[in-house]
Amino acid sequence: MAILDLLNLGQIFGDHAILTDVGLEVQPREVFVLIGPTGAGKTTLLRIIDLLDQPTSGQVYFDGTDVTRSKPLRQAARRRISYVQQKPVVFTMNVYDNVACGLRWRGEKAENVRRKVDDVLKLVGMEAYRDRNAKTLSGGETQRVAIARALVTEPEVLLLDEPTANLDPVSVSKIEEVLAHVIEERKITVIMATHDMSQGQRLAHRIGVLVGGRLLQVDSPEKVFSAPETKEVAELIGVGNILSGVVVARDDNLVTVDVKGNTVEAIADCDSGEKVFVLIRPEDITLSLSQDRSSARNTFGGKIVKMTSAEPLVRVEIDGGFPLLALVTKKSAEELGLNIGKTVHGSAKASAIRVIKRWH
Repeated sequence: MAILDLLNLGQIFGDHAILTDVGLEVQPREVFVLIGPTGAGKTTLLRIIDLLDQPTSGQVYFDGTDVTRSKPLRQAARRRISYVQQKPVVFTMNVYDNVACGLRWRGEKAENVRRKVDDVLKLVGMEAYRDRNAKTLSGGETQRVAIARALVTEPEVLLLDEPTANLDPVSVSKIEEVLAHVIEERKITVIMATHDMSQGQRLAHRIGVLVGGRLLQVDSPEKVFSAPETKEVAELIGVGNILSGVVVARDDNLVTVDVKGNTVEAIADCDSGEKVFVLIRPEDITLSLSQDRSSARNTFGGKIVKMTSAEPLVRVEIDGGFPLLALVTKKSAEELGLNIGKTVHGSAKASAIRVIKRWH
């Protein structure tokens, strides 16, 4: 049975719909990551899951019980959930007391408080800081204290809102290491919101893509990033080339798509005459100076109109009747002598191209 079941959730503030018809099941011990742009509704959804806010419509089931609007049931469920906010607050006291406060508020015996706080400080790698004033900690250290404070009450569900936002790369790496250790050791359900796509891929069992208050796709990280189901998801994950076209032929699962007079072949389940989007990742395009003789079924010729360095890579924009973005190493760009105005040929295998139906 799902530990969390959201049914048709909607949230409206004034005249603005923040969430629309959100449905989601999260299983016990699952790591579920919400990705989406700023303003997509991720924090609003976490606050509803934490039972801090009530949805305008829909139901929240926690461990099989509808806890949407019953105050006693909500209070009981909240004791089984911990929430780490994007900008955690620490109290003007030492690290030990910051972590212990939740247990003390619950009336835990002193010996239990000491044991649990010591255990959780060790879990997050902060045992050496137990006597430090929490207000003197760095951003990454403060976040680890907040995670420890959330874990010390032994929740069944841990909610994390952008746990590495505004942290330096070293701190981000440490927090991710801590989270991976927590997930392995505590085996609790984790629901995390992040705008860091690669972080979601590294930590999640499943990913939910939230855009404009709608949950557009829920799938494994591999499926979300290799097979986006909508144009909005493709744009969010950085597909790079999203081309409008029409299917003009089909041979089993090999379809031919007309894109502004150019043909693209791909593996897809679409019928002739359907309007589609052709999705090609820039890194799946191979550039050459002559017609490619490889096994790739697609070759596009055109002139380079823009080159942008993104060390150690180079983004190459090509105009061949439609805009095409390729990503090559700096070394390859130098060996090919790429420069603006030069004619190049880009090739891509049919199996590397994703085709989705156009709904609007």
